[in-house]
Amino acid sequence: MTYSVGILVFDNVEVLDFAGPYEVFTTASRVYGKQNLLSSVTPFEVFTIGKTKESVRARAGLKIDPDFDFKTHPKIDVLLIPGGVVTEELKDASVINWIATTSKETQLTASICTGAFLLAKVGLLEGKSATTHWEDINDLRVMFPKLEVKEQMRWVDEGAIVTSAGISAGIDMSLHLVERLVSRDLALNTARQMEFDWTENA
Repeated sequence: MTYSVGILVFDNVEVLDFAGPYEVFTTASRVYGKQNLLSSVTPFEVFTIGKTKESVRARAGLKIDPDFDFKTHPKIDVLLIPGGVVTEELKDASVINWIATTSKETQLTASICTGAFLLAKVGLLEGKSATTHWEDINDLRVMFPKLEVKEQMRWVDEGAIVTSAGISAGIDMSLHLVERLVSRDLALNTARQMEFDWTENA
């Protein structure tokens, strides 16, 4: 089957938090195509989603034009919530409500770095273990004291909810999801294609 992967983007999103997973899933589809020349199936269709379709500026100023907005995006199988400066998103009811509503219809929802704060705000991490960037571990504990926050973990897989630490850990987690959803062989070959030293264990 083809999994649709929707990645949220917003002002001050961390570049590699969204671009790293984007690269993993699109590369996985390209590698799969090379390995299965007779197949018309692609394992992943990847797109970005903004609150609106207006351009957003990532940290350091990179301009991003979202493919879809909250009202126009297609069905999402895998929802990725990247991190960055999420202060405004945590206060924005439309963002929180969209994550809450959309995550009910996904097979899997995952966060990178401080994206975990948004999942926690929605209530998706209640009763689960989670992680985030090492610099934000204490803040996550203070803001959400009932959450079991794990340290020194590249990612924490809780089935339908997966969280990862910062930046490069999101790439590790995405390769883990490729392995989970398709195959270990595809994950290994994707990492090789990317010339990325995959940290396979969480």
